[in-house]
Amino acid sequence: MTTQTNPQRTGLFYALGCFLIWGTFPIYWYPINQSAMPAEQILANRVAWSAVFSLILLLIYRQHQVMWTAFRQPKLLGIYFLSSLLIGVNWLVYLWAIVHHRVVDASLGYFINPLFNIFLGWLVFKEQMNRLQSFALILAAIGVVWLAILGGQFPWIAILLAGSFGLYAMIRKLAPMDALVGLTLETVLLLPFALAYLAWCGVSGSLIFAELNGLQTAVLLGSGAATTIPLLLFNGAAKRISLSLLGMLQYVSPTLQMLCGLILFREQMDMNRLIGYAWVWAGVAVFLWAMWRKTRVQAA
Repeated sequence: MTTQTNPQRTGLFYALGCFLIWGTFPIYWYPINQSAMPAEQILANRVAWSAVFSLILLLIYRQHQVMWTAFRQPKLLGIYFLSSLLIGVNWLVYLWAIVHHRVVDASLGYFINPLFNIFLGWLVFKEQMNRLQSFALILAAIGVVWLAILGGQFPWIAILLAGSFGLYAMIRKLAPMDALVGLTLETVLLLPFALAYLAWCGVSGSLIFAELNGLQTAVLLGSGAATTIPLLLFNGAAKRISLSLLGMLQYVSPTLQMLCGLILFREQMDMNRLIGYAWVWAGVAVFLWAMWRKTRVQAA
């Protein structure tokens, strides 16, 4: 009994650790939010320090040779270049949302993301949707339309975050590499662009790095670890617990992000926005119910 439950408990611990870190990311980035550094420079630093931290881990675990083999496989390299662009867009939009006090809007993107993944599976891989999944998608779509028309603002942050991460996950299915190796390769591919942009900022006099205080500098330097560690926890959780449980637990992250935006950062939400969000949350509730029913049927 113990040998069966210990891996599950470990997986649950990994999953909660991962989603707690992702959910409190707005707090992690808050010191940088108090500086004049724009989202583009934060992204470039995040890419650079993520590449450094990931490469160090690859050397420690002696997996660096696996990554270098990708450079001898043009097709595999092309897949990872595309996935690196998608994760770069995702990071940029998320950082922009934090810098511009749109944390609640960002959280909506990660509420929508699993539903968007179902839609992509149906559209690209011709996967069948059951009635509850279709109903969940319809409810979420109503919420998006409501926000665009009656809320007075199209939820582009949420759509870009859900879309970029959904496409990223789809592309990564085509790339058979370990999570750490894949992330390292992606950040290494983005690194020349990040360094070139930072160099241009330095030459043009717009580089903010030297103006940061000690805490803000530490946040930037630690962004590599903050990016890589939750991914490793997620990968460890996926190997130990069911995908259904992992799918349900993933809503810990956007819930915490939303609470950060509303309570800590005091972002406002008028009635029309609240109604639009409620439609999306209703879709999420139906989605979770469908997952719970599927889990019970499989266990029976």
